[in-house]
Amino acid sequence: MPTTTPTIKIIECPRDAMQGRHDFIPTKVKSAYIQQLLACGFDTLDFGSFVSPKAIPQMRDTAEVLGQLDLSATATKLLAIVANIRGAKDALTHPEIDYLGYPFSISETFQQRNTNATLEESLDRVKEIQGMTLAAGKEMVLYISMGFGNPYGDPWNVEVVEAWVSKLSALDIRIFQLSDTVGVSSPANISYLFNSLIPSYPDLEIGAHLHTTPTTWEEKVVAATNAGCRRFDGAIRGFGGCPMAKDDLTGNMATENLLAYLGYGATGIDETKFRQAMANSAGVFQ
Repeated sequence: MPTTTPTIKIIECPRDAMQGRHDFIPTKVKSAYIQQLLACGFDTLDFGSFVSPKAIPQMRDTAEVLGQLDLSATATKLLAIVANIRGAKDALTHPEIDYLGYPFSISETFQQRNTNATLEESLDRVKEIQGMTLAAGKEMVLYISMGFGNPYGDPWNVEVVEAWVSKLSALDIRIFQLSDTVGVSSPANISYLFNSLIPSYPDLEIGAHLHTTPTTWEEKVVAATNAGCRRFDGAIRGFGGCPMAKDDLTGNMATENLLAYLGYGATGIDETKFRQAMANSAGVFQ
């Protein structure tokens, strides 16, 4: 493993890669894959979610997967997605989890579709979940879903994004991921958002969860890094997307592409172990 301190955080997202798969991935297969990812040196693994099994049946075994992991030899932190109070309570019963992630869409239409709540109802949920999270000594990661625009005609511009970041950061939330839920981000609006937000909120960690096509990934990474972004979500081979969006989605940002551009040394990733995990991903996502 690299001896230098990584300057860029990579969050690998097997949960995002798996959640939309039609065929159920066996629990032992999930846990073995995640165990291998834990050895790669990622800052964080978005490993599972505590949501309704009716909504996301693929994630119904998250607690079982967690119980099968050996965390004794890894510095990688674990993040679980929650969408309501019940899910947060379930997640917080597991001391191994470091972060609770909440998808907060700034598109009213998509927030109701994704979490069955209005923006104001979701804000109330975030307040309550954040209180529970802090009391448990954990931290919330707030995903600004539809952060780069939306296909529904709901208002979007940098001022809308800034207003929500301001309101949510007042709750002592320190980590935000600007999320491209339906692949609408462009280098121009990526650059515009990060150049506006990062200097305005120097005490926050503002990262990128980008969806992309195989031919447009690099221009998006370049735009984000040039604007100061130092935190990226990725998924090996670009698997996954949001199953609640109901649109033809481009894939997640492929982690191997991030590493090809950013470098292994800057991210703290062990190249040999990463390539082994990438090779074995073919057996998970058949």
